[in-house]
Amino acid sequence: MIINVVKIFLPSTVAFVIGILLTPVLTHYLYKHKLWKKKAREIATDGRGTPLFNKLHKDKEVGTPKMGGIVIWGSVFLTILLFSLVDKLFPGDLTTKLAFLSRNQTWLPLFTLIVGSLIGLVDDIFEVAGTGDYLPGGLSLKKRLLVVALTALIGGLWFFFKLEVVSVAIPFVGELFLGWFFIPFFIAVMLVVYSGGVIDGIDGLAGGVFAAEFAAYGGIAFFQNQIDLAAFCALIVGGTLAFLWFNIPPARFYMSETGTMGLTMTLAVVAFLTKAVVVLPIIAFPLFATTASDIIQLASKKYRHGKKVFLIAPVHHHFEALGWPGYKVTMRYWVLSIVFAVFGMIIALIG
Repeated sequence: MIINVVKIFLPSTVAFVIGILLTPVLTHYLYKHKLWKKKAREIATDGRGTPLFNKLHKDKEVGTPKMGGIVIWGSVFLTILLFSLVDKLFPGDLTTKLAFLSRNQTWLPLFTLIVGSLIGLVDDIFEVAGTGDYLPGGLSLKKRLLVVALTALIGGLWFFFKLEVVSVAIPFVGELFLGWFFIPFFIAVMLVVYSGGVIDGIDGLAGGVFAAEFAAYGGIAFFQNQIDLAAFCALIVGGTLAFLWFNIPPARFYMSETGTMGLTMTLAVVAFLTKAVVVLPIIAFPLFATTASDIIQLASKKYRHGKKVFLIAPVHHHFEALGWPGYKVTMRYWVLSIVFAVFGMIIALIG
């Protein structure tokens, strides 16, 4: 038991330290090359203007660097590399027990994190360069969704053929057989979770939310005796907290697509690996609520002759428009994230 606890918390601590040490170098590079948007967003996804959003965020959008998510996946990757090297160079009972990179538990979430983060990084590079087919730059939404869908297809096929997963667990009910339909279900879940990445819109908001969600799934994995997966989740929490240290108001940088794409896609994979995907809408309630608010707003504008439900969508910007300071929105989201994460974890474990 003790070695398992150490196996989980030691990588998390190391990732946090590496992230803290990595940040000054990254920050210097981002500010030196002015890697932020060259022009504030003026057009929403429905093609309409965004005057209220610009009033709240115009100065921040063009003066704060993107790509802060590098701190998260960079610290995760370097920590995994460090532990793997220690295991190879100093083979022994202790180092073997502390190694957590395994084929059946961590290969797929690590692959997903790397793919999502690197594609997100490409999008961020295009966006700060002011080029691409989505003004003011970056990959188009269709292309990003295509990448997510293709990655999800690989993951769904892996689960179906390699892990022979053909059902999902329903708390207090039992297994729901899906058969081959498991694959499109896997793709749909990953796309929905990815859409919640737009929560990265206020200083400190996304970091705290993601940390709570991965901590919850780390707890579920631990009690399921998936120790390697629990260690991987804790590793992401450590890297995210290092990012959050520098992202609290006033943010030194934004997580942006290189952080949110990798984290949302990986969160979906972890949910399936723990067989707790049904409680994902609870544990990741802030992400689902963010997506829902966007959908509601777009539907309202389309079918109610331009009338809006929220002053600004996603909903966290609505609270800002009501007059809430950004830090108040962030702190209350953190509180709700912890509450829903704990509640979802309880349901997953006793159900």
